[in-house]
Amino acid sequence: MLKLFACAVVFLVIGGAVGRYYLAPPPPPPKTTLKIKPSDQVFLNWPMASAYPSGLPIYGTLGKRLAEQLRTVSGGAITLSFIEPGKENLPGSCFKDLKAGKRKACWGSPSYGYRYERALVLFGGAPFGPGARELAAWYSFGGGEELLDEIYARHGMKSIMCGVAPADAGGWFRKPIENLESLKGLRMRIFGLGARVVEKLGVTTRHLNGDQIINALRTGQIDAAEHSMPAIDVGVGFHKLVNNYYFPGWHQQTTFLELLVSLPAWKRLPETSRSTIRAVCGDNFRYSLAEGAAIQASALRELRAKGVTIRTWPADVLKALRGAWGEVVKEEIAVDPTFKKVWDSLSSFRAEYATWKRIGSLP
Repeated sequence: MLKLFACAVVFLVIGGAVGRYYLAPPPPPPKTTLKIKPSDQVFLNWPMASAYPSGLPIYGTLGKRLAEQLRTVSGGAITLSFIEPGKENLPGSCFKDLKAGKRKACWGSPSYGYRYERALVLFGGAPFGPGARELAAWYSFGGGEELLDEIYARHGMKSIMCGVAPADAGGWFRKPIENLESLKGLRMRIFGLGARVVEKLGVTTRHLNGDQIINALRTGQIDAAEHSMPAIDVGVGFHKLVNNYYFPGWHQQTTFLELLVSLPAWKRLPETSRSTIRAVCGDNFRYSLAEGAAIQASALRELRAKGVTIRTWPADVLKALRGAWGEVVKEEIAVDPTFKKVWDSLSSFRAEYATWKRIGSLP
């Protein structure tokens, strides 16, 4: 009996302690006062020249979203005024204008600086390059960011990766591409390193602006055109002139989008402002990764309903394109040490990543 009484007392004591632990309100947090020094606060209002119109899905809309989110998160302290492309803002002029000190900020892709630094195309999205996840992994953890900083610093600029666009389609073709012979003599709108690749297989290329492509197809100046992703292509009207739509977009598996700013101006910003911009750009990247994957299927469904035939490349054509890309890489490496340095870093990372990609993902 005495033992039972002792056990009951212990139970009540322990139970009461446990009850008090769970039922009692938690102690109030210590009172702290966040003190922000005047030097931590900055109000900036930079015009941001965009390479893309604000209504263009992903490419342009992300630039607008960046400006809106920065204004919201900073409480109005950080304002980037979106400038539409036009006569006063040519899409390819951002690099030159920033370098000359005429601008503080631009919205675009590293590929726009190819004329000045050939290696930048490897950051924007190169033929047979990695997809968004792999490219982001190399950039963030494989040395890519440091290499990009090194390149841009030579020109007094700083790049903040701020979004990503999904893979382009392989292009629109008047006739089906059945084999390598189908490419020979073809006249195609495509530019950059992708153009050099198809030229090695007998294609004649033309570099036309987006608004010139439809007219060139209508008048028979070209037989095929590479343009963009389905969510953009669906609204252009290609299906009214040609109806063979090829995948995958071997020439551009993803496109990194960046906020490019003046390096001296960036360095003058307090760390609070720089961290705010980086954080909003990180959220922009997350948002674009999800949106880009979500909006393509409905666009493809709409295109099929309009009579478009969705096709994939014949195996021998894709193999030949990959081989031609290898030749282009050798040519670039031979004339540009920076291209070689970046290519070696990216290739080394991809070789390591391939192991995880092979065993970690379903076929």
